[in-house]
Amino acid sequence: MSLTICLAPAKTIDYPEGSGHLWVYLQWALALRALGCRVIWLEGVDPTAPGTDQTARPRHLRAGDPWKLVPTLRARLQPFGLADSLALFSLRGEPLPTDVASMALDLDAAAGADLLINLWHSLPAGIVRRFRRSAFVDTDPGLLQIWMTTGDITVAPHDVYFTIGEAAGTPGARFPDCGLRWHYTPPPVFLPEWPQTSSEPGAPYTTLTHWWGGTFDFGGVSLSNEKRAAFLEFQDLPRATSARLELAICLGRHYEEWRARMAPLGWTIREAWDVSATPDQYRAYIQQSRGEFSCAKPAYVTLAPGWISDRTICYLASGKPAIVQHTGPSRFLPDADGLFRFRTLDDAARALEVAERDYDRHCRQARALAAEYFDARRVVGRVLEHTLGRVSLPATGR
Repeated sequence: MSLTICLAPAKTIDYPEGSGHLWVYLQWALALRALGCRVIWLEGVDPTAPGTDQTARPRHLRAGDPWKLVPTLRARLQPFGLADSLALFSLRGEPLPTDVASMALDLDAAAGADLLINLWHSLPAGIVRRFRRSAFVDTDPGLLQIWMTTGDITVAPHDVYFTIGEAAGTPGARFPDCGLRWHYTPPPVFLPEWPQTSSEPGAPYTTLTHWWGGTFDFGGVSLSNEKRAAFLEFQDLPRATSARLELAICLGRHYEEWRARMAPLGWTIREAWDVSATPDQYRAYIQQSRGEFSCAKPAYVTLAPGWISDRTICYLASGKPAIVQHTGPSRFLPDADGLFRFRTLDDAARALEVAERDYDRHCRQARALAAEYFDARRVVGRVLEHTLGRVSLPATGR
């Protein structure tokens, strides 16, 4: 008997231009379907909300009403055969307008699933309780546990808790476990959608990123959640390497300001929404790159959760070496073999040099790393088996 799995993403419907954000959840949905599961994609909508976090977005991309957002999300999901999997619930509790509800499945259909896999920390408890079995997946290890401890975030009770941070819940963690048992799972990448590709010798090492995130205090320590602060510590890297470096940043009206600041230092600056507005564009941008160079949020460096980005594993799957900032000990992540994890500017420059010196081998190692540890069918299959017990799943391959 096939399983029906309800997947609850972190509000992709309110971020139609966030194709990197959408890919996080597509990896799960595509793997579930490849494993023979029926997938339901659950989104909450608020007909009265104008949208949040809008000020940095280009005006024409600011979130609107669900009468526009629901068809947009369906169009994003359509190429992957998931448009008819969309289900909606009201964030305010009252029934959705008939013409909005008619565009998708309803909560009753979703709640009949065998399992809820919830990747949104703010999914209302009343919604989670509707499901017979539920698994929560933490994609912000360290940060989430601190925000749960301070009361800034309340995660509804679930049957099982997963995290993509290797350190979470271990004796060596630098952050609390919130009294929960956290089970580690690597983030998944659906390999058939991310084939290994070649790149031109002069192509840049790139990344796609947000720039701001604020700071917060915990245990007398100030923690920065800003990529801007991280990259500024490495702003002189272009002078220390012959590799081209390019940043695709969600800057909106601040684009010219930051391009004028970073370009003289040797960085190429792109507006992320111009190069990744759709899932295909996001994938093409990564696969046309020479590799990835990226810093981590300073909070991840301080808390050392043993985290790797869902974006980085897309580079690895595409056969692109990734040079990324060290975020704590790992039981399996290499420091200098297809994936390079740097601590200092000198480390980063040396990693770029080593990657270029034996580029083809590091491309093969990158793909092999993705296939061995991040293959979505294996990763998601283990989550299902852990949560539901022994289930019959088809064999997976590379």
